[in-house]
Amino acid sequence: MLPDELAVDSFTEWFRDAEPRLRNALTASFGFQVGKEVAADALSYAWEHWDLVRAKPNPLGYVYGVGRNKGRRMIARRRPVFLDVPLQQLPHVEPELPAAIAALPEKQRIVVTLVYAYDWTLSEVAELMGTAKTTVQNHAERGVASLRRTLGVEL
Repeated sequence: MLPDELAVDSFTEWFRDAEPRLRNALTASFGFQVGKEVAADALSYAWEHWDLVRAKPNPLGYVYGVGRNKGRRMIARRRPVFLDVPLQQLPHVEPELPAAIAALPEKQRIVVTLVYAYDWTLSEVAELMGTAKTTVQNHAERGVASLRRTLGVEL
């Protein structure tokens, strides 16, 4: 196999696992539309700079950082927009939940969305964010507590 073919194969293998995880993480950060767009841009960057990216200790975390930086420039201090809850799901989903999640501080929003909506483990989120598992747990606890207060469902 030629070196270029090896690079294509290694990127393809990495992409299969990384793309949905990266898209979910960036959607949690910036909302549906911007999250999808910056995920695509970050994956494009990964492909263009694959030799650099694959040499990193945490390629997914590095590419997440690329997407996060682009997303921050795109939204420029605006809150992310999450999709409204479809009417058929109203008995099971609080209609004010998307707005309440959007109002959370960025790190809490990311952690709460990844852990509770996408079933990521605390360890997976910690690896992605480049932080300790206990820090992720603290963000999750504070985010859920804030959501409970906002939505009036305190224990």
